[in-house]
Amino acid sequence: MTTYGTITHHGTGKGTASLLLGVCSLLAGWVLIAPVIGLILGISSRGSEPMARGRAGWGIFLNVLAMIGWIIALVVLLATGVGVAVLNGDLGPLLGG
Repeated sequence: MTTYGTITHHGTGKGTASLLLGVCSLLAGWVLIAPVIGLILGISSRGSEPMARGRAGWGIFLNVLAMIGWIIALVVLLATGVGVAVLNGDLGPLLGG
């Protein structure tokens, strides 16, 4: 009777989910919650899933990029006063009226 070595499954779910959330955050414009979750999954995957290190690395990069993009957009909106005008419901200056 021959015995074969045990097959161990190396999970890659967290790294893949991090990459997917990063891509969707950039392409679909998902707000700050999805990139934060993707960043947490990517960091967690880097330590526990050696087969998904590349996916986790790209997921971390894309999620950080999406978060920086949203933060820059928010700062620009607040600096130009567009965000304040929209929140106050005063769209006259924006529409030229």
